[in-house]
Amino acid sequence: MSAADQLKRGLIALGLVLERDTQQRLLDYIALIDKWNRVHNLTAIREPEKMVSHHLLDSLAVAPHLHAMRLLDVGSGAGLPGIPLALANPDMQVTLLDSNHKKVAFLNQAVMELKIKNAEVCGERVESWKSQEGFDVVISRAFSDMSEFVHMTRHLLAPGGMFAAMKGMHPYEEIDKLPPDCIVQQVLPLAIPGLDGARHLVLIGQPVA
Repeated sequence: MSAADQLKRGLIALGLVLERDTQQRLLDYIALIDKWNRVHNLTAIREPEKMVSHHLLDSLAVAPHLHAMRLLDVGSGAGLPGIPLALANPDMQVTLLDSNHKKVAFLNQAVMELKIKNAEVCGERVESWKSQEGFDVVISRAFSDMSEFVHMTRHLLAPGGMFAAMKGMHPYEEIDKLPPDCIVQQVLPLAIPGLDGARHLVLIGQPVA
């Protein structure tokens, strides 16, 4: 099955409707990852067909559960989940934050080459970076355990905002270690087409001061 067909079927399984142009830009994005992977070790997944399920569909599966005008992708790496979410939600402003210079260079190239007008790249350490405006959703896919994630990004969350942690198995132990003022609102099991193994999205809120 071609990557295009795999993406199309995966979107149907996830209940997502994306324009053909958006689907092509998503495919162009994994082609760019594949190109950079030959020189730089951006992601552990090397096969483009696996990138559809493990990168694109895995990132897009959280889209129906996120409601944000401003989203921060912490430890964005190769742009996951931020770039797929930005492409799928053109009205959402996405900031891709990473401190690794090689990955920041890739993110800048991807945003420019794919003409993603609603995404910006920031090459800073999250704990020391300040934003003039808070974010409705702060998300991480492979950044750290949840208590560290919340601790290091708390200053970037807007009042009433939500932390979103993408995890594999249900993270019972990590949830138990969250600060007492953090409220786990939902732990959503996700079925990713073409990806074996458990996936969960943990949505965490905190009281508005």
